[in-house]
Amino acid sequence: MITNLVLATTLALAPSPGFSWSVQPSGPKGPTGRDYFSYSAAPGDTIKDTVGVTNRSSEKMTFKVYATDAFNTADGSFALLTADKKPDDVGSWISLTKRTFTVKPGKRVDVPFTVKVPENAAPGDHSGGVLAAVTQQETTGDGQKVNVDRRVAARLHLRVNGPTTTALKVDRITASHDGPIVGDRTVKVSYRVTNTGNIRLTANAKVYTEALFTWPQGAAAEREIPELLPGSSYTFTDEITGVLPAGPLKASVRLTPSDPGGLSPARIDPTTRSITFWAVPWVVLGAAVVIALLLIRRRRPARR
Repeated sequence: MITNLVLATTLALAPSPGFSWSVQPSGPKGPTGRDYFSYSAAPGDTIKDTVGVTNRSSEKMTFKVYATDAFNTADGSFALLTADKKPDDVGSWISLTKRTFTVKPGKRVDVPFTVKVPENAAPGDHSGGVLAAVTQQETTGDGQKVNVDRRVAARLHLRVNGPTTTALKVDRITASHDGPIVGDRTVKVSYRVTNTGNIRLTANAKVYTEALFTWPQGAAAEREIPELLPGSSYTFTDEITGVLPAGPLKASVRLTPSDPGGLSPARIDPTTRSITFWAVPWVVLGAAVVIALLLIRRRRPARR
C-alpha cells in the first residue's frame, strides 16, 4: 500500500481536484479554533475530546478515523506511523467507539475519542496524531493496480506530569573550509542535534568561528531548529563566510532551546559545543620560509 500523508489543522488538499478533506480539533458544537490537540495529564487520567472531519469534496467519502504515534523523519519533519505499523505510545492510548464514517459533500462529522493515560506512563511529552484516511485503488503507468492510502491528520501532544528533562545535545560536529590562497574563506560546519530530554524542543542555533584569543572570524550563521521529539536527531550544515586563514580556529555551535508547548516554567539553559581545526595561512608561511632562507644564506660563511 502506498501512503500519502498530509499533516493539517485546517484545510488540506489531496493531490487530485475535488478530492479533499480537513481534520481539526472539535467539540460538541463544532471546531474549537485549536491548532492541534494539547494536554497535560497525570498517569491514570482519562481525557475525552472530539475530532472533526469535513468532506470538502464534491461527492460523498468514506473515512477511516484512528490515532497513531509520531516521529521525526531524517530531515527533521514531523511524521506519523504508516497504517501497517502498530503504535505503542500515545497512539495506543486513544480509543474510538467507531472508526469508519461516510460523510456527504460539504458536511462534517464530529468523532469523539478517549485518551486513557496508563498508570506507568513515563513523564514528559508523548506525540501522535488523530487522522482520517481514504483508501482508493489506482492504476500505475505500467498498468498495475495499487491501493493508495491518503491521510490527513491533526497533531496531538500529551505531557505526562512528573520530572522533566530539557536537553539538546550537539555532537558529530565537523568543520571544513575552502577558498583562495589569498583572502577570506568559507567555513562549513556540520553538526547533529539530538533531543536527549523527555519533552519536545525547538531552538535557535548560532554557529560562529574564532581565532586565538577569541578573535571573531567571519559572519556568524543563525537558524531555527525545528521541533525535535524526545530521542530524535537531525544533522545541519551552516556556512560562515569571511574567515581569515589564521591558523588554528575554533568553530562553535550555541543552542538556545525553547519549549514549543510553553509548559516549562523554568528557563532552559543554552548549550555550546566547539571543535578546533586549521586554516593554514599559506601566504604567511611562504613568506616566513623565504625570510628564513635569506637569513640562513646571509649567515653562511663565505668561501675563500
